This record gives sequence, structure tokens and C-alpha cells, in this order.
Amino acid sequence: MSNQAIGNSKPARHVPRTRPIDRNEVYVYEAPIRLWHWINALAILTLAVTGYLIASPLPSLGGEASDHYLMGYIRFAHFAAAYIMIIGFVFRIYWAIVGNIHARQIFLPPIHKAKWWAGIIYSVRWYLFLVKEPRKYVGHNPLATFGMHFGFIWLTVFLIVTGLALYGEGAGYDSWQYTFFSSWVIPLFGQSQDVHTYHHLAMWGMVIFVIVHVYAAVREEIMSRQSMMSSMFSGWRNFKDDLPMDKDH
Repeated sequence: MSNQAIGNSKPARHVPRTRPIDRNEVYVYEAPIRLWHWINALAILTLAVTGYLIASPLPSLGGEASDHYLMGYIRFAHFAAAYIMIIGFVFRIYWAIVGNIHARQIFLPPIHKAKWWAGIIYSVRWYLFLVKEPRKYVGHNPLATFGMHFGFIWLTVFLIVTGLALYGEGAGYDSWQYTFFSSWVIPLFGQSQDVHTYHHLAMWGMVIFVIVHVYAAVREEIMSRQSMMSSMFSGWRNFKDDLPMDKDH
């Protein structure tokens, strides 16, 4: 007999036909989101390493200066990774509009709901080992949503705006980067060096976010009631029990 109920010959629309229906399995992260996640992770790693070397250059190489282009390659890698990150971020906003409900979760946290804030407090207690087990969510838990929105989305916007403002100085007064960013961002902060300083500090903020993000993902994969890291490869969230879901909205 078929696994589908009698009289219901059509599979659920959100479940690919090639995968069996399992009540302990939910398709959360669509392929474009997963692709963006890993490309963006590589871009951030490149930006962090090259950004550090731009702010704290390596010792000068010996010999004729014209024979070396090390800093030029470092700057090129930084700028290339930056544009990949910018294009990817614009695409991520687009997919938040056209994708499934989980694609827009980090952009629209329900900050007006007391239950969501209570979920954040519970999640903090879970991460501090003050409760024995976490709550069960299909998408991000409330603390993850909070961290992704305020610790990643807005930090990314700040890095993009200040980065384009700094790039516009080198591109020239007639460049679109200078017109739309350098012309107002640099006066807003006072001078170019101040923008460099805040851009560099924001990079360290992103590094801290990545460290916490990776720790939380690995910890949840091992200790929580649902899959975490593996879901960003397959797109499917697997649950380890049959208990009901918690909702933060």
C-alpha cells in the first residue's frame, strides 16, 4: 500500500517528490539560501584575513618594489570578496521576499511580541546550561533570530556602507561609490581615518559573531532536539523526538 493516505494522491507541494514524507523532517532551507550561506561564509573569511593584512601590513619585501605586488593582490582579493558579499546580500534580501517563510525570518523578528522575548531568555538559559533541554523550533530559535538580525544583518549593512565609502576615495570623485557613499559617510564620521577605524572594528565584530555562530550551530547539532549544521547542507531539519513544536510568533 502507498505511504500516502487514501484519497490524497498528490504529495505536499513543499516536499520534493524524490524524498519520502517524514513527520520528523521539515524542508527549511531552500537551495538558494544554502548556496548563499556558504559563498558568504567564504567571502567573510577572505575579507577578514585580507582586511587584517591591509590594516596591519606584512613586512616589506626586499628588492625592487616594482617586482612585487603582494599588497596589490591582497587588496584585489579584499575588493573582489567585498563585491561578492554585496551582490550576495542583495540576492539574500530578494530571496527573503520570494522564498519560503524561513527565508525572511532573520529580516523580520517579531520584536513586538512578549513570547518571542521570553523565548530569547529561555534560549540564553539553555546556552548557559541552566535548563536541561532546549525548546523545539522548525526555523531559528528566538535567540538565533535576534543574533542574526542585530549581529549579522545590520553589521553587514554597516560594513558594506563604510567599505564602499572607503573604496570611493580611491575610485575618484566621479565614481558612483563616491557619489552615493563617500560624499556623506566620511563627513558623517569626521574624516577618512575614522571610517577606517570603525570599519576595522566592525570586522572584529563580525569575527566574534562567526565564532559564536559556529559554536552555537555545533552545540545545537549535538545537544538539541533537532539537526542544525547538517540542515544547512541538505536543507532538511530532522527532529529527534515526537514532542510538539514551540513557536515564537
